[in-house]
Amino acid sequence: MSAEGNIRRQAAQTAYLEACELELRAFKPGNVSLHSEGHGMTVEDFRRSAEASAPFLCDENLSLGEKVYFAIEATWATVGCNTNLGIVLLAAPLIQAFETKSEAEPLREALRKVLMGTSLGDAEWVYRAIRLARPGGLGTAAEQDVHAAPEVTLLEAMRLAEDRDRIAFQYANCFADVFDYAIPSYHTALSRWAHEEWAAVAVFVGLLKRISDSHVERKFGTRYSRMVAGRMAEIEAAFATSEMPLQAMELLREVDCEFKTHGINPGTTADLTVACLLAVGLTARQSSGER
Repeated sequence: MSAEGNIRRQAAQTAYLEACELELRAFKPGNVSLHSEGHGMTVEDFRRSAEASAPFLCDENLSLGEKVYFAIEATWATVGCNTNLGIVLLAAPLIQAFETKSEAEPLREALRKVLMGTSLGDAEWVYRAIRLARPGGLGTAAEQDVHAAPEVTLLEAMRLAEDRDRIAFQYANCFADVFDYAIPSYHTALSRWAHEEWAAVAVFVGLLKRISDSHVERKFGTRYSRMVAGRMAEIEAAFATSEMPLQAMELLREVDCEFKTHGINPGTTADLTVACLLAVGLTARQSSGER
């Protein structure tokens, strides 16, 4: 690998690890974080998963689908459970876009090219990764079910699933939730509070208020959707009326306990938060000349 390639790979790996760590430091009700573990998983499980998956996600010699599969294989060899399938599925095309973009090209435009260029082979590798990870509530699908061999490209498969899975929706819509909502929300909160962890919390809360978490709905249907959105609205209101977000900590703890008592784990929303933080980090490295 060239010196430039080594610099680019290191920049991508650092951005990925920093995004995963920042998401763990953010208090996201219902999820595992430094503030509150749960669902049979620990912060260290997620840290070790990030470290195990990073070299494969940032390997320029691997295809998009290979990045996903080998990252998940390494995760399972390390922690033996599904901690990061959604994170890996979202991170892989973002990192591939960073690796392949021209110097002045916006990250999202490069991402669009990556997504449009996915292949049947990518779909085969990703299907293998999903079967290995065995995400909760996976079930079956009428078309292009992951338990069978795919017959379409990865993008086409994601388009078939976008109505029931928010990560598939990102592939089908060039990461619309990330670029159109999450990143602007992150920068707004960061400008207000000058605190990355609380900006990440604001992203998570805003996403979960506006978009039903597909991981939760695979498990429970719509039973808790209105309650979850309502609780996020309460937190948003507390943020809006507080000079410092720390003043909402008691409410965050209350909601976190309530969610975990019911088994509510908004994992897809946490994955989207990581994708937001990763995109911000990759863009910052492009601006600073690390790419």
